[in-house]
Amino acid sequence: MKVIIPGGSGHVGTFLARAFHNGGHEVVVLSRRPSRCPWQVVHWDAATLGPWATHVDGSDAVINMTGRSVNCRYTARNRQEILDSRVASTRVVGEAIAQSAVPPRVWLQAGTATIYAHRYDAPNDEAAGLIGGGEAGAPKAWRFSIEVARAWEAALEKAVTPYTRKVVLRSAMTMSTEAGGVFDTLLGLVRRGLGGKAGDGRQFVSWIHHEDFLAAIRWLIDHPEIDGIVNVAAPHPLPNAAFMRALRDAWGTRIGLPSAAWMLAVGAVFLQTETELILKSRRVVPGRLLEHGFTFRYPSWPEAARSLCDEWRRSRLTGVLNTASNAA
Repeated sequence: MKVIIPGGSGHVGTFLARAFHNGGHEVVVLSRRPSRCPWQVVHWDAATLGPWATHVDGSDAVINMTGRSVNCRYTARNRQEILDSRVASTRVVGEAIAQSAVPPRVWLQAGTATIYAHRYDAPNDEAAGLIGGGEAGAPKAWRFSIEVARAWEAALEKAVTPYTRKVVLRSAMTMSTEAGGVFDTLLGLVRRGLGGKAGDGRQFVSWIHHEDFLAAIRWLIDHPEIDGIVNVAAPHPLPNAAFMRALRDAWGTRIGLPSAAWMLAVGAVFLQTETELILKSRRVVPGRLLEHGFTFRYPSWPEAARSLCDEWRRSRLTGVLNTASNAA
């Protein structure tokens, strides 16, 4: 199978590229900053058609993961870059597919579970989930993320690709042990004794283990009967306080200093990020995946956290041994 991954040099895109490459598939990553990889990496600007589009023609699947990181302060410039990177790349991928003589069978388009409302009372699935933007109790600043998510999905909907199935991946936070990822950051807090609840700890955390994320991607490629919106999240989101407690237990520590909302606001300024990433209640469930028979290897966070902690220890130990071996 030939797989094209626009934005495949980012955190999630990289382990997707590695997994498909290791599985014997032909992988072509489209990147604005090409680097040497075991798979092919082709330059694109994520906004205009170019020679890169020839790789889309005749491919089997396109998995567009392009989008500027939202882990930043929402300044006017950053807001525009976040929006443009998502909408422009989606539009131009659609143009490449539309002009292909042999278009890909499926286009999996990254989206975000952040599109759903900040809520505690009930889970959000694809059928009855509430779209955010006007819910009570949510800061007005959080509406920006909803506007981006809506524009992102609208760009996919506008693309005219009658011979290519389109799937929107409303993804929760993908937990992997890659350096710089969400799990690596959270575990860093736990290891330093700072992994307590954030704010009042009531906000739900939606997540997915990287093995289940990859399995869901493969599963969606292989199931032509599924198109449209798909929530890519583990079936059991849980409140932040319970989420962090399970992570501390998995690591083997009881100490976890909590962070009040005002402390997070101050810290966000110094870390150049936004508290929305921590305080918004994302209670998202994978209704369509479950209805169609997808099986999660890690449906619950405590077992996923134990798996990830073990994997993190093994990967760091391997790195230390390799460094020592090279030094010798």
